[in-house]
Amino acid sequence: MKGKKLSWFAWLLIVGVLGSIAFFSVRAFGPGIGDRLASWFPERHVAESSVPLKVTLPDRGDVTLPQRLTAKQDLGVFPQVSPSELQPGCGDLPEVRWGLWFWNTHNGMILANGGPQSARGSAMCAKGVNLTLVREDEVPNQLSGLVKFAQAYAGGEEYPRDGYAFVSFMGDGTAAILTEVNATLEKLGLEYRAQVVGSLGYSRGEDALMGPVSWRLDPQNMRGAVILAYLRDGDWDIGMKFAGDNGICNNPDERTYDPNCINWMAADSYTDAANKYVANACETRPVVSKGKKTGEERKVCADGVATWTPGDNIVADQRGGLVRIVATDTYYYQMPNAVIGIRKWMRDHTRLVDGMLEASFDANQTMRDSDDAMRRASALAAIVYHEQGADAAYIYKYFKGVTESDKQGLMVERGGSSVNNLADNCKLFGLQSCAPGSTSLYRATYETFGNIVVQQYPNLVPSYQPYEHVVDTSFLERIVARGAPRAAPDQPTFAAHTSVQQVISRRSWNISFDSGKATFSNGAFQDLQQLSSDLVIAGRAKVVVEGHTDATGNADQNFALSEARAFAVKHWLEKRDPVNFPKNRVEVVAYGQTRPVASNVTPEGRAQNRRVEVVIGTSN
Repeated sequence: MKGKKLSWFAWLLIVGVLGSIAFFSVRAFGPGIGDRLASWFPERHVAESSVPLKVTLPDRGDVTLPQRLTAKQDLGVFPQVSPSELQPGCGDLPEVRWGLWFWNTHNGMILANGGPQSARGSAMCAKGVNLTLVREDEVPNQLSGLVKFAQAYAGGEEYPRDGYAFVSFMGDGTAAILTEVNATLEKLGLEYRAQVVGSLGYSRGEDALMGPVSWRLDPQNMRGAVILAYLRDGDWDIGMKFAGDNGICNNPDERTYDPNCINWMAADSYTDAANKYVANACETRPVVSKGKKTGEERKVCADGVATWTPGDNIVADQRGGLVRIVATDTYYYQMPNAVIGIRKWMRDHTRLVDGMLEASFDANQTMRDSDDAMRRASALAAIVYHEQGADAAYIYKYFKGVTESDKQGLMVERGGSSVNNLADNCKLFGLQSCAPGSTSLYRATYETFGNIVVQQYPNLVPSYQPYEHVVDTSFLERIVARGAPRAAPDQPTFAAHTSVQQVISRRSWNISFDSGKATFSNGAFQDLQQLSSDLVIAGRAKVVVEGHTDATGNADQNFALSEARAFAVKHWLEKRDPVNFPKNRVEVVAYGQTRPVASNVTPEGRAQNRRVEVVIGTSN
């Protein structure tokens, strides 16, 4: 007898029932079975951990840092800002809005503005700028604000009331951030891309990787750690550099856990990272090893935080237990503030942008010259940031930096910032009109950390936009053309005949020379340029170039040859960039054939022994 054929609906019902039974059985009786089954097959979607690119970065070197405050120091009296002083001073001008973090590099710009809106008698009003400052700590909101502004401008609104004309980010994080937002903006046209036009200052300590004391005693204790951060921004960069310096691998997948590497827990902002640590954030994750799931699951909790002020204070005061492992007072030139706007709008309003930058740079110099000005800037910044408990004294203290006890009694370094004048911008962007002989520090930090993001997240960030696409120095050049900088930039000096006492990093460079000579072969220049880029960011550090040879031939001749090759590197650096490689910064040591790193019996070993090693460190 011929059976009755099931309808498609009946088949669908049967499949659904069987699937549900299987799903709930696995959940009820076999937690983790999915991962164990998955482990039997090659894993395609788990990123493998790797050691981040090693980067030679800023160090304090021989510089004397501004005096930090002591925990119990009397901070003195701060000016009171009356409501009448905050009255708009140029409300008849079109309003432009700036979405800004709570970041003390903005304090000079706030001083120039006279408060949240350009005030009566302010430097901004004098320059024809009616600027409204809006605290915005969320990166997605800042970026969406830029996009809204650009869309409104493209739609014909001359001074859009929605969104932000300006935002500011950490310069080392802009490669990833600008590549992301420009993918959206450039749909309006290439002239609508976001660009960097100046810098208001540097983070000089307030951005930090905070962790248990054991990490400071031995960085290898970081293996298996889980760190809270806003991923791929400047604070994350600090952790990546520290890992790279110490040969510790990084797990780029924040959904898995690699017990041999550092792992990250994503936060929405730097304050969110701090608050999650205080709340003892934990997650259950699949364990991975060498890019494959092991079938094990493990509950992991945050061990550390990458954040900045006031995030460091939230961590220290509300839970404690973490100290500063490394920060931007060590990585000295890593984190310039980057002023960002929409290219077309800024080019169509050059007078306004020039005026805003000029007023900010002048106010920054005033802050440097006058403690009273710094106190007033702190009082105004407290009004703009409107952070609970952050009055003028708080802003002042953490701009300068201080070491204080946390909730568990540990002494924790907190805060630390600086502000930039026009000369600092000339040096930062390598402008030949006002910093002749310099190269762009900004390019170095932009490309260095852009390369790290690409290395760690090749699928998410396969590339980043060229420096020339995202940096527009025409505004700075125009300001300089109207008048040279009135004050000097922050310029390091190096004492003669001082040796490196504390080594920060040591790296071997495969710079090739013509056989038996101290002249560079054609293949050497790419490595030399990379070496220069690494070292200019480390502008405060002493540099020692060590020359080595293999054991072929006469030992005395080899010694002379190694010395000549080390001097060739030194002279190349000093000639290419005399601003960032001033007198006495680079020293030379020759070792000839006395310190081999491989056997001289084989050609491969001899090739390894013919090398130049570059050491950076401090002499104090």
